[in-house]
Amino acid sequence: MFEKKVTIFKKKDSATWKQIKDLLKNEGFKGVRAGHYFADPVAAGGCGAKLDPRSFGAGGRIDRDIYFIEVKEQDRDRALSVIHDNGLVAEVDEKAAMDAAEKVRLKTQ
Repeated sequence: MFEKKVTIFKKKDSATWKQIKDLLKNEGFKGVRAGHYFADPVAAGGCGAKLDPRSFGAGGRIDRDIYFIEVKEQDRDRALSVIHDNGLVAEVDEKAAMDAAEKVRLKTQ
């Protein structure tokens, strides 16, 4: 009933996430868990509405979500093989949720 799942994709890349998700569905993989979440800290807005002021620029809202895909542990190798055979790259970016200032600090150390 409950099977261990492993993360095969975790990145701020909605286009690749959608392609991989659709590919796994078309290939008949069962028990795939795919979703996204917002992990960036929201800067304080002046009105107290917790709106992110960075979303009101000329280009509109920026997609800051982290997208992930998990598959059953026994399907991992086959899923990665199917993804690779279709010219896609399943990448797990463990620093995806890290804020930009922290990333810069790590690079300079």
